Amino acid sequence: MDKGIMLPKRSRMDVKGPYANGPLQARPLVALLDGRDCSIEMPILKDVATVAFCDAQSTSEIHEKVLNEAVGALMWHTIILTKEDLEKFKVLRIIVRIGSGTDNIDVKAAGELGIAVCNVPGYGVEEVADTTMCLILNLYRRTYWLANMVREGKKFTGPEQVREAAHGCARIRGDTLGLVGLGRIGSAVALRAKAFGFNVIFYDPYLPDGIDKSLGLTRVYTLQELLFQSDCVSLHCTLNEHNHHLINEFTIKQMRPGAFLVNTARGGLVDDDALAVALKQGRIRAAALDVHENEPYNVFQGALKDVPNLICTPHAAFYSEASATELREMAATEIRRAIVGNIPEVLRNCVNKEYFMRSAAAAAAAAAYTEGINGGYYSGALQQAHSTTPHEVPHSAGAHAPPTVPPSQAVSAPPVSAVPQPNQVGLQLGLVSKSPLSAPDPNNHHSVKPEPSEIFPFLY
Repeated sequence: MDKGIMLPKRSRMDVKGPYANGPLQARPLVALLDGRDCSIEMPILKDVATVAFCDAQSTSEIHEKVLNEAVGALMWHTIILTKEDLEKFKVLRIIVRIGSGTDNIDVKAAGELGIAVCNVPGYGVEEVADTTMCLILNLYRRTYWLANMVREGKKFTGPEQVREAAHGCARIRGDTLGLVGLGRIGSAVALRAKAFGFNVIFYDPYLPDGIDKSLGLTRVYTLQELLFQSDCVSLHCTLNEHNHHLINEFTIKQMRPGAFLVNTARGGLVDDDALAVALKQGRIRAAALDVHENEPYNVFQGALKDVPNLICTPHAAFYSEASATELREMAATEIRRAIVGNIPEVLRNCVNKEYFMRSAAAAAAAAAYTEGINGGYYSGALQQAHSTTPHEVPHSAGAHAPPTVPPSQAVSAPPVSAVPQPNQVGLQLGLVSKSPLSAPDPNNHHSVKPEPSEIFPFLY
């Protein structure tokens, strides 16, 4: 190069805020409360949030960092969040239930605390409907019991033995199937049941007129009428304070003698004591339960331990490899919408919007919290997930004590004195900054790699 030729001097970049090779602002923390596998959620959330798992059965097992800093939470049905539990979270703004039922969350208290609660009602409809029909067919054709007899070595040498073993088998065509609840799953069951020859009736006081006409079903307007007409009753409603033990001693007496009962909805809908008596007396011919009031279900305990003609499965009706993936993707996507948008406007399935919008305190906290975490996020390298459960030490974690939280990554609670802006609606968790000065350089791994002391062993 000719030394006489002077290259134009590069203009100096005026960098404000964190240095390019140092950690950026902390990203929102999202925690899976009662599980440890985040492999499906991580690709959806990794560019906008730090993801942790807790593998906890109660909030007493959740790491203090999660209680202090988590702005979003994912949860299955194995942990319960009461008002007291919700108050332990300092900056929590959204909970997504990985499933459809929210009876293990105090949704009203959550809304009053400024926490939006969402569910995933669209997943596993086909799987639960198929399982419901499978259980109904087992009750009618006694396949489950006949298969067990063969497994136990029973010999069927003639029609008399078959008649004795298959006593109670019934023809489906012409019988009446009564559905309590005609939502997504109830509708799917109705369409399947019609193909088998059932006359399908339903009771659902929350649906508008005309649904029965569009699906070719018969609608009844009282539970008593449905129970009286049905040869088989299948439950497909959510659990709330109004329908706990919907099937009890009184309502069982309104059922046809010898009717079948199927429950793939919520265990609390059925009074186990009353069902046990009805099965022993033969008032209910047989029952199939995929859900139970106390889970995991123990066949050796409780009122149902010695009853005849009962099929119990382990709350698995929702599961298939396809539905499990779909469920978790939909839950993680709802969390992502909350992080990059405004709550509750961007949420697809917020179940406590009424309580949430009433909370003036939530609106005040929202404005302050938006100012606190907008403008950037921490983009560390993808790491192996580890548990936040205090009693479990990760295999790859060298220390037994929880690491110190660097001040640069701490998520602070919104100040009490914050006042919402007049034009602000809902809660904005934070927008991913698109500024080249604050975004990580994908070609420079050192610009986003944290120091060893800053790696939390339970974070992605």
